[in-house]
Amino acid sequence: MNSARPDGPETEFPRSIGRPATGALALEGYTRFEQLEHVTAAELLKIHGVGPKSIRILRGELAARGTAFAGESADEGS
Repeated sequence: MNSARPDGPETEFPRSIGRPATGALALEGYTRFEQLEHVTAAELLKIHGVGPKSIRILRGELAARGTAFAGESADEGS
């Protein structure tokens, strides 16, 4: 599921979160799902380019891995 793009950063995140969100997360140092376990969804939403759709998708991906954003349980929002 690696999202290596010739026009953007390499991350583990799915393309469906969008190029702006992928780039914004990478600029903040987030490129792997395990990093998202240490940050809240609210904190990520403060990053320009990261919106509710991206958070929903990432939350679902985290839940599928049995984990979640900081302060959430893995079965929240599924």
